[in-house]
Amino acid sequence: MTAAPAEPALAQEFVQFAVEADVLRFGELRTKAGRLSPYFFDAGRFDDGAKLGRLVEFYARRLLASGVAFDMLFGPAYKGITLAAALAVELARRGRNVPFAYNRKEAKDHGEGGALVGAPVRGRVLIVDDVISAGTSVRESIQLIRAAGATPVAVAIALDRQERATEDGRDVDYSAVQYVQRQLGLAAVAVATLDDLLRYLHTTRDAALARHAGAVEAYRSRYGVAPQ
Repeated sequence: MTAAPAEPALAQEFVQFAVEADVLRFGELRTKAGRLSPYFFDAGRFDDGAKLGRLVEFYARRLLASGVAFDMLFGPAYKGITLAAALAVELARRGRNVPFAYNRKEAKDHGEGGALVGAPVRGRVLIVDDVISAGTSVRESIQLIRAAGATPVAVAIALDRQERATEDGRDVDYSAVQYVQRQLGLAAVAVATLDDLLRYLHTTRDAALARHAGAVEAYRSRYGVAPQ
């Protein structure tokens, strides 16, 4: 399943915001896959009210323009919890009030109990996360959503790195986002992609940022996948 592509202007605005917030950083950084990446997206640095509020504005604008139909939000522990809650507030502010829920890492055996917290999980569910690295949290979320009797329909993320995923320590010819689309059957809605980041680096007037374009291009050539 696919969603409508992001508007170029929205994606460029988001990349600029992520750079200014020091969420998109440049330099030689090692990824979970063991690759030396010339850039790193650290959503944990959306760490105050102003930055988080601006972030979910981008999610909301992207989602409302995507054409993806959903009845509620689901935030995978841990980063997805804050994102889903904040996004629900922003969507309500824009006239689209939807419930949200999230999961615990470990099921609670007292009080209300269970692994799920928040609104009853029902209908068409949109999973909200920052990035998709291996698809593990998405698969776990799908299991929880289906076990509750609901239907996972899409996953929304901030950045699609558009690079090959790894399985058993080896590179495969599809990305984690493409895996979610092809194997798991969910639509994927990204605010911006690696292509958008490269476009920003090639057009910025900031010479210090522009000098990273070559390294990011080389990384894309080595590990990238063809866009959908």
